[in-house]
Amino acid sequence: MAFAYGRVINDADSHTMETDDWIYEFLDDRLREKFGLLYKADKSGRVVGMIDKAKSRATDAEADAAAAENPIAGDKGWLAFGAFDASERTRMLDQYGFVSQLVFTTACLAGMARAETPEDKYAIARAANMAQQKFSNGDKRLVNVAYIPLDDPDMAFAEARRAIDAGAGAVGIAPMPSGDRSPGHPDHDRLWQMLSDRKIPFMVHIGTGTKTQPKGYHNNGRPRSADLHGGGENLRFDDFTALCFAPQEFLTAMVYDGIFHRFPDLRGGVIESGAGWVPDFLRRIDYAYKSFSRTDTYLQQLDKLPSDYIRRAVKFTPFPGEDVGQMIADAGAELFMFSSDYPHPEGTKDPVGKFEKSLDGVDEAVKDMFYRTNYDAMMNYSSDASLAAA
Repeated sequence: MAFAYGRVINDADSHTMETDDWIYEFLDDRLREKFGLLYKADKSGRVVGMIDKAKSRATDAEADAAAAENPIAGDKGWLAFGAFDASERTRMLDQYGFVSQLVFTTACLAGMARAETPEDKYAIARAANMAQQKFSNGDKRLVNVAYIPLDDPDMAFAEARRAIDAGAGAVGIAPMPSGDRSPGHPDHDRLWQMLSDRKIPFMVHIGTGTKTQPKGYHNNGRPRSADLHGGGENLRFDDFTALCFAPQEFLTAMVYDGIFHRFPDLRGGVIESGAGWVPDFLRRIDYAYKSFSRTDTYLQQLDKLPSDYIRRAVKFTPFPGEDVGQMIADAGAELFMFSSDYPHPEGTKDPVGKFEKSLDGVDEAVKDMFYRTNYDAMMNYSSDASLAAA
């Protein structure tokens, strides 16, 4: 098979663009009316209209062939090829040479945020994880990232175990305290132990827990400008620089609370939060350790520098257009990996081309780490580079 980019690629970030009834069949009867339709609040019908248009395209051979020609450069969102149709996503993977692709939800987390009880929140999480698994089951290259709220340690552990038993290949965790506990609280130790034992990585992704600029800054005497997509509710310039704050707080807790020390086989990724901040963060967390370890008994229990724990356990996905070559020079080639963010527009219409520009002059072996083997290390996976020559 001739791969579009001439190499084998592991994709550390993709999404489903869920249909309206995506989780309906997986919800309890009592929750279907309130949470069963994802776009119930969209009175304009705009989203459902795009979904219907994409479905009708699939029945038109000419339109289908045109959409499949170069999906990454084509429509984004619900109109994208393979946005919610797993058979289309398989054709997309075949074309580009993506041999493994993490799959995150797009719309399902909103229902969890509206849940009034912990039981309802975990029921919605379970339904979302089951729907995501259904999408992923048709192709072994699709890796379901099951989202696990940490509000209740017992229910979190139970849903993580159920999802992994059902086929999930990674577990999504919000980078925030949940249920008034740090993710490093001892109540969560059995979750980290299970992930470690079963070689399932955790994923921190933009979304729940992500920090944005405090609203007071928006009161600057001017109307707010449109966001990246021309709407009103998504990320803007003044939020962008805050994206790294929540992952930094999360990783600091994972180091300070001893999780990476007690569970040396635990692996994870920080996804769609940029990565230009990583070299400086590693320097600052080591500086903090050196400054406070003389008096802090918890730091004295660690047997490595904080940056060494993070280097061992965590990988990061830069945004297309960030200077990955400079990141590698500053912090090392083992930390960074490719992601397409497909079919979200933030991934751009040419993520590989944008990354290649920033990797100009970088050794091919290092490029292979970025596109393939760093993902392998995170996922406890082994991809075959020779497939590109098949």
